[in-house]
Amino acid sequence: MTRGPRVYSIPAGRPFVDALAAGILAGALGIEAGDPLGLSDVTVLLPTRRAGRALIEAFLRETQGRPLVLPRIMPLGDVDEDVLDLAGELAEGPGDIPPAIPALRREMLLARLILAWRKGNGRAGLGPDQAVLFARELARLIDQVHTEGLTFEGLARLVPEDFAVHWQITLDFLALVTEQWPKILAEEGCIDPAQRRNLLLEAQAKLWERAPPRHAVIAAGSTGSIPATARLLALVASLPNGAVVLPGLDRALDEESWAQLDDTHPQFTMARLLTRMEVERSQVRTWDSPGVEGAAPERAALASEALRPAMTTESWARFPGVAESALSGVRRIDCPTPREEAGAIALLMREALETPGKRAALVTPDRGLARRVAAELRRFGLDLDDSGGVALAETPPGVYLRLTAAMIAERLAPVPLVSVLKHPLAAGGMAPPAFRALAREFERAVLRGPRPAPGFAGLRAALKTSRLDARAKRGISALLARLEKPAKIFARLMARKRAKLSDLIAAHVAFAESLAAADSEAGPARLWAGEAGEAASELMASLSESARGWPPVAPAAYPAFLETALAGQVVRPRWGRHPRLFIWGLLEARLQHVERMILGGLNEDSWPAAPRADPWMSRPMRVAFGLPPPERRIGLSAHDFVQGFCAPEVVLTRAARVEGSPSVPSRWLLRLDAVLSPDAKIPRASRYRDWFLRLDEPPGVSPAEAPSPRPPVESRPREIRVTEVETLIRDPYAIFARRILGLEPLDPLDASPGAAERGSFIHEALDRFIAAHREALPPDAEEKLVAFARDSFGAALERPGVRAFWWPRFLRIARWFVAFERDRRAAGISVLATECRGAMEIAAGPYPVLLKAKADRIDRADSALSILDYKTGQVPSLKQVKAGLAPQLPLEAAIAATGGFADVAAAPVSNLAYIRLTGREPPGEEVPIEDDVAALAAAAREGLARLLADFAKTDTPYLSRPRPVFVRGAGDYDHLARLKEWSAFTGDDT
Repeated sequence: MTRGPRVYSIPAGRPFVDALAAGILAGALGIEAGDPLGLSDVTVLLPTRRAGRALIEAFLRETQGRPLVLPRIMPLGDVDEDVLDLAGELAEGPGDIPPAIPALRREMLLARLILAWRKGNGRAGLGPDQAVLFARELARLIDQVHTEGLTFEGLARLVPEDFAVHWQITLDFLALVTEQWPKILAEEGCIDPAQRRNLLLEAQAKLWERAPPRHAVIAAGSTGSIPATARLLALVASLPNGAVVLPGLDRALDEESWAQLDDTHPQFTMARLLTRMEVERSQVRTWDSPGVEGAAPERAALASEALRPAMTTESWARFPGVAESALSGVRRIDCPTPREEAGAIALLMREALETPGKRAALVTPDRGLARRVAAELRRFGLDLDDSGGVALAETPPGVYLRLTAAMIAERLAPVPLVSVLKHPLAAGGMAPPAFRALAREFERAVLRGPRPAPGFAGLRAALKTSRLDARAKRGISALLARLEKPAKIFARLMARKRAKLSDLIAAHVAFAESLAAADSEAGPARLWAGEAGEAASELMASLSESARGWPPVAPAAYPAFLETALAGQVVRPRWGRHPRLFIWGLLEARLQHVERMILGGLNEDSWPAAPRADPWMSRPMRVAFGLPPPERRIGLSAHDFVQGFCAPEVVLTRAARVEGSPSVPSRWLLRLDAVLSPDAKIPRASRYRDWFLRLDEPPGVSPAEAPSPRPPVESRPREIRVTEVETLIRDPYAIFARRILGLEPLDPLDASPGAAERGSFIHEALDRFIAAHREALPPDAEEKLVAFARDSFGAALERPGVRAFWWPRFLRIARWFVAFERDRRAAGISVLATECRGAMEIAAGPYPVLLKAKADRIDRADSALSILDYKTGQVPSLKQVKAGLAPQLPLEAAIAATGGFADVAAAPVSNLAYIRLTGREPPGEEVPIEDDVAALAAAAREGLARLLADFAKTDTPYLSRPRPVFVRGAGDYDHLARLKEWSAFTGDDT
């Protein structure tokens, strides 16, 4: 009598590997229970190597560490020939199957093939980075074709007339894969990885068909999503002593819904596997696992109901509701942003350690969330790795390689240069702390402000004009020499129009290693150390080898090519750093359970991920060719969610906003909310989010409290400039920070032409021109003004930003200003003084305050004075001047009326005006303050006296933005005042 296939299932609520181990030890399939050597003849097939390690740990837990000979464990996902031949030699065995081509080598060969095809078809313009990206997608398509058991000859069955023109071009290109790629693989002596996996699995199936094993063979945890695996599972189920154990088969779902399953349903792949094995769902038995408990069965019933096919969701109206046990152990946390989500998860994991032996794991496909959680746990001294891996491009060696390439490609532009100099791996042959200190001094003196001229020559020219002393300049010159010598070859190659890719890689590696050298350690030893360093070293060596034979490329594309290559590699830890806390990706979490499961990042486009767009085939083409739809991965993700959701203790988390944009809850959360009644919702665990927010609150200080420093009277300024009075009115905290704390803001890196520096150059040029021509203007006045300006700008004209933006605008200003001067001279107005300094005392409390001013220009019209102020930025309105919010010119008028300006006799002021100089259209204009100047001056003086008298009192604080409506733009000290913290609580729009 022939026995039918033997298929079991472990319910979703039970820990899979623990239940599997318990069943094997209890004597499943006739295995002799209690015999420590009895498992040696058992073979267990699992989806991945990680699942195999989890099963080993489960055996140790079940036997409480007693000595045990483990079964032979074979991973189906990454099979190897050394574990395949379990019953003797094959006539055509694994030894006849060529090795798999390395992934990076395959990408580089495919990229070279793509470039050659485009060149042959007159489609130039594709960079090496884009070619690698296309190659990566093409490799993925090749693997999909092999996985589904298809061949590219099937492309001929697609009718070009049925598709758009650009898809016909794609078909023509894919024909290249059929013709050229097999020849390349034959030259390499390799085959594609997916093809090799299929051949190995088929070889194992043929072996067992020919000579069925007498010992027990158990295939567990696989859903048969890969056809070759499904064929092997069907064979195992029919072996005399074989069995297949499915993970979480839903036997409670009604038959109508079971018939409606599609690719997005968690049971779809298992339903297809059962059909292949010709096994009815009712024939699947429950795997016996004595002593292994899990969540209540009602939890799995809830998940089944919530995720039922869309075509049968009308049955929700008849759903009787859930038992209390279904939600026992389930909690949910909704957070404003991923930062709070990561903090709450870290506290959940830290709390698990308070219970002896309790383990906790975060399961998430969101790599950013995983990194955040790992970082948050370090504040508790807990160091654990994200087993899902980190892109090599984001590791320290990967970032360093990217930055050094960008630094040379951008000809030592400030941002990439500073990024390299401050990277922990950069040392330039010095002790790292000394190198870092010199780099900071170099940054402040040379790289802050407008960009220097390109290259090392531009940096040296900027260094000469800096305000550093001779000793500091010598130190920085030595630093530039340390950079220039190893960078010379790499920079020379990057300056070419075309270069060999292998030469670029070799020169880049040599430069990176040289710069990484410290005083006591060689550069390669520092750069290639650790897991990430080893991975980066292997990548660069593979790139160098694979780049031979490539056509010359544009060096400017090299940084993008390197970043693309780095991003395709993942660094995973060789072992976990913490025995009880884990961070798993979806693949790593399969078949694993811990006492506390945290399912994080439950938003659409994260979990589940948005279906990938296929760059090669449209949906109709994929269907016609025989490839599965992209939604197949949603079904696999849904199965991962159900397995995690059915754990005894589970926490569901999500963030309401991601990267500043509102997020949509995962479809599975929405379905759970739809099924559950209003009085049976998943309990919230918001306290973990609230605890995290309170972690960084200083004791006794509210985060919404604005600063209000009250320094002693003797520490407050005894003098003030007229240009600071407006700041004292609008933002007193800025005066406190600058004048009392002595803090000066740094210029930004690679700054765009700034108003302050531009204004200084223009003021100096106009002052020198007017001082040289107080009387009549010469016929060539414009040329002379331009000559003065060229001298004032000086070395700044060598900076690209100044030459490109500032200088053309000044030429327009010069033309307008000369015409303006001629009109004033013709009207009988004469120049008395330029850049004229003046002062007057203001009585303010216990001591007088000296008000100082420097007038841009004072003219005489008849017997009265006219004060002009050059403005290269925004000009205050008359309303602001009359309200006392822009008191500079009225205060200068008050000083002039008392004879406070040097070489200018006391006289009434009849005219105040701003000269607005923009260089745009119009290039300049006179903006007079049309009001009673004497009254404005008197009001400004009285208002200042009252203001200074207030600040002469100890209890008057220097507040940050006490009148926010009058503040224009961001201030230099807003960050120091923590403006965004307290203004968000007070409702301040600023």
